[in-house]
Amino acid sequence: MSPFSILFEDDELLLINKPAGVPVQGGKGILHSLDDDLSAQIGYRVHLVHRLDKETAGLLLVAKNARAAAKWTNLIGEKSVVKEYLALCIGQPQVSGKSAHKGVLSTSVTAHGKTQEAKSAFEVLASGSAGGILLSLVHLTLGTGRMHQIRIQLAQNGCPIVADDQHGNFKTNKLLRKEGMKRLCLCAFRITVPLAKDGLKTFTVELPPHMQTALENAGMGDCRFSGC
Repeated sequence: MSPFSILFEDDELLLINKPAGVPVQGGKGILHSLDDDLSAQIGYRVHLVHRLDKETAGLLLVAKNARAAAKWTNLIGEKSVVKEYLALCIGQPQVSGKSAHKGVLSTSVTAHGKTQEAKSAFEVLASGSAGGILLSLVHLTLGTGRMHQIRIQLAQNGCPIVADDQHGNFKTNKLLRKEGMKRLCLCAFRITVPLAKDGLKTFTVELPPHMQTALENAGMGDCRFSGC
């Protein structure tokens, strides 16, 4: 497995650009995971402070020790860390039953027997089509919520992510695979963190190759980040 790209490092943190298809945490039946392989790469055990789905690419914070992990888990829980995503979606988000270019998605997410309201601010940056199917590039800023929040929110609000067969539109995804869109089109592309020495600092990564190709196929090839 190729070494992970470390974008930033200080006494407490590593910031990783996680490729799509890599599980963050090891477990039964998982031969390679970010926590195990990164630990082997740098020579000591790392500690996870938040998660990305296996098929989601992008920025992931990892703590160097247990004390730092506890600190940064709290900072993330307090919303001191701002996480932003780009998603290529089928259709356009619906707010109060109407298509919207900007607003807040609010849904109820149930996990481990508990129901929690989840919110994310969104903005549609561009629209296009592939195979006659309307597609939207959506910028989301994570608010409250749990794992899979963005995927569930977009699906429940009429705008499922391309190639999300678990929460999205399987029949439409099957058609889009013929257009070359075979992988989940979701990227954690920007993160803002409060650093002790530098204050608030923002990091941004480019979209993974499969998302850039999907945008090109949908006629949105000039779109890279939120300024497109």
